[in-house]
Amino acid sequence: MRGTLGPGSPDYVYLPFDVPPGTRELKVAYTYDKPPVPPGTPGNALDIGLFDTRGTELGGRGFRGWSGGARGEFFVRADAATPGYLPGPLTPGTWSIALGPYTVAPQGLSYEVTVTLTEGAAGETPEPVYPPDRARGRGRDWYRGDCHLHSWHSDGRRTPAEIADLARAAGLDFLNSSDHNTSASHAHWADAAGDDLLVLLGEEVTTRNGHVLALGTEPGTFVDWRYRARDGRWAHFAREIRRAGGLVVPAHPHADCVGCGWKFGFARADAVEVWNGPWTPDDELALAAWDAVLVASARGERAWLPAMGNSDAHRAPDVVGLPQTVVLADDLTREAIQEGLRAGRSYVAESRQVSLAFSVTAEGGERAGIGERLAVPNDTPVTVRLEVSGAPRCSVRFVTDQGVLYTGEPLPVSGTGTVEWRTTPDRAAYVRAELRHEAALGPVPGAMAAFTNPVFLGPAESGGPETAR
Repeated sequence: MRGTLGPGSPDYVYLPFDVPPGTRELKVAYTYDKPPVPPGTPGNALDIGLFDTRGTELGGRGFRGWSGGARGEFFVRADAATPGYLPGPLTPGTWSIALGPYTVAPQGLSYEVTVTLTEGAAGETPEPVYPPDRARGRGRDWYRGDCHLHSWHSDGRRTPAEIADLARAAGLDFLNSSDHNTSASHAHWADAAGDDLLVLLGEEVTTRNGHVLALGTEPGTFVDWRYRARDGRWAHFAREIRRAGGLVVPAHPHADCVGCGWKFGFARADAVEVWNGPWTPDDELALAAWDAVLVASARGERAWLPAMGNSDAHRAPDVVGLPQTVVLADDLTREAIQEGLRAGRSYVAESRQVSLAFSVTAEGGERAGIGERLAVPNDTPVTVRLEVSGAPRCSVRFVTDQGVLYTGEPLPVSGTGTVEWRTTPDRAAYVRAELRHEAALGPVPGAMAAFTNPVFLGPAESGGPETAR
């Protein structure tokens, strides 16, 4: 099958073909041209996937796999499939190749797709085995996780086992599988999990208007991605993620790659990924944008949106667990971890070496921790306290709805210290902590070492965070 796609082509193009009875294997290979383009102009990039006889309608009933632009060929049989694709019956009838022209050069994009069908007896489709939804925990405690990771089931280069080994080395207690636009990896994580590592299952739903993590869905859940913000379909699929037991977490909302910036709004989100991989300017922008909406949340005008940090690791030298979200949960189970993330009882750290304890205490002894509200009168003096370990020469900043109201001296080379600051709810509707590396240029903030979700101050309002008990 050959064709040419011009600039402005549809987001997805479908090439139907027939699979006859008695087919044992379906193999697909494709190529496309990559003509030279002027500097600053995107060249050709063509993604590919597969749908079976159940059709290509939005919702994914016929979905059999997606490899994006990571592979030039793949196969599907009843008993096995290329990573990113689902083994299963090769039902006779009309199947479809799905082509996704990610970017198209001014000259157009010419492609050739070859489908090879092999006769023979079908093998037996294996019964999927999924990882358990609990691991050996420590009761109510702080657990470390990385919820944005890519394996060789999408455009990563690591197996689930390799990722799990790196997660353990990074001191993680849990992780979330988040391959692009496929659930094919779900049945390959059981051997990688264990009593010491909880593996949540999910997907990075990679649309043309931004990416979102479906975090901790039921095993085998597939979430369709073939829509834009203008199509009015996002609310439906956000509900689908929640119905499948997952959290909705927009990823790298201010990333500047094509199609990466989040354009669907945050009304349907449970949290937002503010820190993605090594700290960069787009993380700084995401942090500032997130902080700007905390003011409305502080006064109960809207539910507040917790922040997360994840590595988005694909391959070496990407570091699993840089950064990691540290969440206070009742145990090391899917439900408990998700509840802690949804409540914002968490902070983000660059590594296992960094540990924080952050709280606000009123003169009468009332106390609130990360993600909670200290419900006291607005003129009540309160003490903000941050205890740090594992952050040598990092400086502490306390950020409120008025901006940065406190900046401390760098911590000693031991990386351990305690910082206290006095304020009132009148002066600070919320307060959160940042831990920054020493900056190279005077007042310019250094790269992030850790930051917390906020503690809210003042009388309780509807729609805000839970009042500390």
